[in-house]
Amino acid sequence: MHIFKNTNFDFLRWRWHAIILSWVIIIAGLFVIFTKGIPLGVEFAGGTSVIAQFETQPSIDAVRNAVAKTFGADIIVQDYGDPASHQFMIRVPHVGEESGTSLTNTSGQIQDALKAAGLGNFQIVGTEIVGPAVGQELRSRGLWATVLSLIGILGYLAFRFQFSFGVGAVVATIHDLLITLAFLALLRYDMSLNVIAAILTIAGFSTNDTIVIFDRIRENLRAMRRDNLTAVINASINQTLGRTVITSGTALLTSLALFFFGGEVLHGFAFTMIVGIVTGTYSSVFIAAAIVTFWNRSKTRTFAEAKAPAAAAAAAPSSRRKAQRKVKAS
Repeated sequence: MHIFKNTNFDFLRWRWHAIILSWVIIIAGLFVIFTKGIPLGVEFAGGTSVIAQFETQPSIDAVRNAVAKTFGADIIVQDYGDPASHQFMIRVPHVGEESGTSLTNTSGQIQDALKAAGLGNFQIVGTEIVGPAVGQELRSRGLWATVLSLIGILGYLAFRFQFSFGVGAVVATIHDLLITLAFLALLRYDMSLNVIAAILTIAGFSTNDTIVIFDRIRENLRAMRRDNLTAVINASINQTLGRTVITSGTALLTSLALFFFGGEVLHGFAFTMIVGIVTGTYSSVFIAAAIVTFWNRSKTRTFAEAKAPAAAAAAAPSSRRKAQRKVKAS
């Protein structure tokens, strides 16, 4: 199935524009992360998360004030699920002891606080409790999983293609992760295990798309020996453009369906996937290819400089022979 035929877009012409746009988003995200941080889900921060369903809809402020009387201001209250269900997620940071029946103490205290506030009839439809030690371990494992995946990508591509290709793919993947984190921080999405799973999926998706383009570049380097590297990369991206649009478009439609119809539990996962798919496709076309051209520019220049004296040296004997022939003829 061919969506595009004989396209000849100059993608690398816009590489600096793409890099500047990426830096603006990344810097904005890092500013928010350093000033406000990324909200951590209960899996990483440790704490108790309770989902309360009310018969009539109270205000968020009323629920927050009721719980804050017992636990202080360091709590999170937000709407949960369909607004017609009148559900709120209430998260408090401390859990008490991490063994025995004491794990349920915080949940019971939340219920008592809601009853004392007289907010109407309600029931607890979900509870999640994670101790601080478990949250710390999950943070450590999530970080190591991300770092090791990037090292594996670099090693594979350096072996399969060239080291510059591996660097380009890893830089593009890091770019995707930073852009995704920036959007998560700017829109205040919780960092949860579902989001970590989406981030690792993004790394694999972006790398797969980059490898397809790099494989075509490697083939064209043999077939287009007389063309410079920029022309080869542009031709390769154009040749794989249809495949990129079909693959990324299908994955994006699936993620959009999860975002709108998957429920509150999958909301963060689906949002992360949407941002990652768009960013991963964009980075494969602009960022990864640009890194390869930057990496090989000095090599190409050195090769050209070395080639010119060699050509002149090869031409010198020929010139001397022609001069000798003219002397003999005269």
